[in-house]
Amino acid sequence: MSKIKLLDKCQELGITVSNSKKKQELIELITSKQNIIASNNTNIKTENVKTNDIKKNFNFIEVCAGGGGLSSGLIKAGFYPILLNDNNNDCCKTLRHNHPDTNVIYGSMDKIDYSSYVNNIDLLTGGVPCQSFSQAGLRKGLEDPRGDLMMKFIEIINLINPKIFMIENVKGLLTHDGGKTIEKIINMLNKSNNYNITYKCLDSSKYNVPQKRERVFIIGVIKNISHKYEFPPEFLTKVILKDVLYNVPDSIGAKYNEEKIKLFKMIPQGGCWVNLPENLQKEYLGNSYNSGGGKRGILYRLSMEKPCLTLLCTPSQKQTERCHPLEERPLTIREYARIQTFDDSYQFIGSMNSQYKQIGNAVPVELAKYIGISLLQLL
Repeated sequence: MSKIKLLDKCQELGITVSNSKKKQELIELITSKQNIIASNNTNIKTENVKTNDIKKNFNFIEVCAGGGGLSSGLIKAGFYPILLNDNNNDCCKTLRHNHPDTNVIYGSMDKIDYSSYVNNIDLLTGGVPCQSFSQAGLRKGLEDPRGDLMMKFIEIINLINPKIFMIENVKGLLTHDGGKTIEKIINMLNKSNNYNITYKCLDSSKYNVPQKRERVFIIGVIKNISHKYEFPPEFLTKVILKDVLYNVPDSIGAKYNEEKIKLFKMIPQGGCWVNLPENLQKEYLGNSYNSGGGKRGILYRLSMEKPCLTLLCTPSQKQTERCHPLEERPLTIREYARIQTFDDSYQFIGSMNSQYKQIGNAVPVELAKYIGISLLQLL
């Protein structure tokens, strides 16, 4: 961002500065102000309000809740969960363990009786399964059986009639079928003519998350709410791995074999297979060595000086490696959770592979918190 734009941002935030300030000083002032605003927004709705009032006034239902990243962030913002749902049993066990007072339902979201929630819900949200829209998958979209869950979620919106709804999905949703899929979804959501709808792709690394993770959020606000929804402002500075990968609680984690350990000993932070001697490059990549393309995810070592690349459901895949910056091993379960901004006290239930999947699929807690704060301003 240019110095002129930084000065404009200062003026927008009510910061009085002189033109002699350096860019880095301006960035620090703006970041500090944004943190104060975010903190005040978190408290504005909860100050001097009893817990029971918060539960009554700012409730939410989440279907396809996974391991609880989105719900954890919404709770931090000031919402209260009255129903959490997922069709994965381990996810439901995780949700029950961390939210013992919340109604957690295991099973398909379209099998739940929502009759008692009609016209009584502030926020209905769901991370509708995204594999059918993934840029790395077949991208069948609404033609995929998993895409049909999007249709079912829209039916639930129309039934419950929440004040706000939010759908979270992968970045690939925006470009699927040349943009026709997102257009079709928005048109279906608009059929009831009850909501003002907007959507945006947000990068978690711009919201105090030490990870580059892009997700699409579709938000609908019931039309009798006059305020226009605005997505939370981006932070100008980024959290990097050295800010979070310290004093991490001990936990289980995947291991590399001896061959991979030897290779990673030759790769610096932020490096990958291209840092190996050419003979080892050819040996490890095999036929793909001559196939072209960057392939920079192969044997990639993370850097303490940068945000993490997007965490995946498994910590070690040949094409998308995420080696620890300082050690020759994948990230542990608790390191995964730290990067996804879960509290250290948040526990995941299930096998090691199941825990990696729950964390890797989650919406980063901090991103969810800032979205929650922005939504509360409408209620």
